[in-house]
Amino acid sequence: MPSPTHAVPRPPRRPLSALRDMLVSEAGGGLVLMASAALALVVANTPLADTYFAALKAYLGPLSVLHWINDALMAVFFLLVGLEIKREVLDGRLRTWPDRVLPGLAALGGMAAPALVYVAVNWNSPETLRGWAIPAATDIAFALGVLALLGPRVPVSLKVFLTALAIIDDLGAVVIIAAFYTADLSLAMLGGAGLTLTVLYGLNRAGVARLWPYLLLGVVLWVFVLKSGVHATIAGVLLALTIPLRLSVGKPDDPTSPLHILEHAVHPWSAYLILPVFGFANAGVSLAGFKSAMLLDPVTLGVALGLFVGKQVGVFSLVLAAVRFGLAQRPAHTTWAQVYGVSLLCGVGFTMSLFIGLLAFANAPELEAETKVGVLIGSLACMAAGALVLRFAPARASRR
Repeated sequence: MPSPTHAVPRPPRRPLSALRDMLVSEAGGGLVLMASAALALVVANTPLADTYFAALKAYLGPLSVLHWINDALMAVFFLLVGLEIKREVLDGRLRTWPDRVLPGLAALGGMAAPALVYVAVNWNSPETLRGWAIPAATDIAFALGVLALLGPRVPVSLKVFLTALAIIDDLGAVVIIAAFYTADLSLAMLGGAGLTLTVLYGLNRAGVARLWPYLLLGVVLWVFVLKSGVHATIAGVLLALTIPLRLSVGKPDDPTSPLHILEHAVHPWSAYLILPVFGFANAGVSLAGFKSAMLLDPVTLGVALGLFVGKQVGVFSLVLAAVRFGLAQRPAHTTWAQVYGVSLLCGVGFTMSLFIGLLAFANAPELEAETKVGVLIGSLACMAAGALVLRFAPARASRR
């Protein structure tokens, strides 16, 4: 007589790894960001334009709506950037030097080449040289959104490579913002920020794992940084570096790690609310009175060429050099055509490029408008070209 069967308990479902979770969230968020940017362009060129621009300039307490978005909401985005950088460097895909070589070199080339292109175009225009860093950034949400539309045609290894590259790129952008786009510094406020940061570090060293003390002091840190002359969003990165991370190599979803808990909590808000709101608030460009000659203005041309030409040249050439000289291997199961397609997508610089442009030309509305046009043209060209290359690229190399 056969023994009675018993239901075998299923093993607990392992949650998505932090990186896989981010790929899914960023890709979906990228599509929402595209829609919000397109909506802003439409609204800015309809009878609703006056209401749109007036609402952004309206004050809520000490700051305008636009400043609340760019200084406060984006500080949460930068908090997420900092958490991702810390996790990947200490416990993820950038944990070892071999893991960092290829995306690190690609990010370096992808920041230097666009800046050089911009400087070359603006060399005889000293008042616009301040925008040299605008095309140096990659928008991971937009780029992964394009990859999501292409589905399984793009190997997972390329998505991981693009994510790692963008994380290092974000780190470079944070350093650039802190070093080159600060106002007059207040030593008193900087001192307050330093003291708050010291307390946060002390909490970390003391083993405090609850998040609320860090978040409460993070608000205090944001206020000090806001009033110090350093851009307020840097507070988000500084706070992230103090959040405890319980190392768990091979188990990147440790539910007891404060950093993992906070990252998973913030990610959906960043992808589906903060970045779309930022895109809607900053992508609106009125085309009233627009003339084709404006496309040749130094800022517009420098930004567009920096993103479309500089990014692909910088990223692809250093990846090619790294592989040819034996410093790294090409992402697994990819062809050079696919790597080139992703290099093109690195030129989608929407969020961070617009953000740096706002800092570079804070008191020059005309240059801000030219920046937005250049970012939109360059990013759209990279999205279209990158998607086209990846759509028709061979699926896999026969040999490496």
